[in-house]
Amino acid sequence: MAENHVAEHGAVAWSESEVADLVAKVGALKSSMARVIIGQEEVVDLLVTCLLAGGHALVEGVPGLGKTLLVKSLAQATDMQFRRVQFTPDLMPSDIVGTEILEEDAATRQRSFRFQPGPVFTQVLLADEINRAPPKTQSALLEAMQERSVTFAGHTHMLPRPFFVLATQNPIEQAGTYPLPEAQLDRFLLRIDVGYPTEDEEVMMVSKTTQAGLGDAEPVLDVQSLLRLQGLVRDIEIGEHLLRYATRMVRATRPQETTVAAVKKHVGWGAGPRAGQALVLASKARALMAGRLAVTRDDLQAMLLPVLAHRVLRNFEAEADGVAMADILQAIRAEIRVD
Repeated sequence: MAENHVAEHGAVAWSESEVADLVAKVGALKSSMARVIIGQEEVVDLLVTCLLAGGHALVEGVPGLGKTLLVKSLAQATDMQFRRVQFTPDLMPSDIVGTEILEEDAATRQRSFRFQPGPVFTQVLLADEINRAPPKTQSALLEAMQERSVTFAGHTHMLPRPFFVLATQNPIEQAGTYPLPEAQLDRFLLRIDVGYPTEDEEVMMVSKTTQAGLGDAEPVLDVQSLLRLQGLVRDIEIGEHLLRYATRMVRATRPQETTVAAVKKHVGWGAGPRAGQALVLASKARALMAGRLAVTRDDLQAMLLPVLAHRVLRNFEAEADGVAMADILQAIRAEIRVD
């Protein structure tokens, strides 16, 4: 008997057995990371969601919460190349994307320039404390994140696939930092907030790190399977009514055209169309992680905060009144309905 196909778009067809195998590998990926990361289940879920959707993540949290270990374990569990760049005020764009070096042929004595790739030529890049570098250096990542390529001296160099950037920010120490411009913030699919662990998790963390230490995550997902998963995410179904619902929620963040009172009062600038694309992609990835081949309203609502938290700007009145972004988005969820 011919195998049933559960999804087909153009030349791509997904069999039930392949979908089940890929979903199982996602579960194995999370389990492998859980052996290294203590607690932070929601953070791990969001990080994997971002990876499957083919986006980049902006992670905020105070030092010592395991942000570096988080992305390193992700690279280990997927068997991808990993590099870390510590962003500092003296970091130059060439320190990230690379530079040309002058070489001399030993036989002919002819000199020529050769491009020396920088650390951005990897599969998983940790941009640690990205807001400590000046805007010129921050912008060096723009083309890499959006186009998956680097242009230097008129030549375009393609980055490896997959390419995943995880940038971290310290939310409590802002002296000497350069806030990321909105154009660069919009390149991040999700913003993930890393909070303090529970008491039991912190006890376990202290115990493990002061004895034998934490091991490495076991490779459980190969690169080809990851690329197939990213392709499958694009083919997850979403109904027309949910596409319209996602678009309405994004449009409701714009004070000049919203009917939501909380937005009119507390938002200075709303999200652009790219936010709608990010919301749908992230919701598709969340649906796949749950073993579903169609997006639900719950997926869209669950992804609303991590997708919009860095794309919607609160005004001074919101900050003075202590109104959080989660409060504003909750008002949007309450007022915007699905047809």
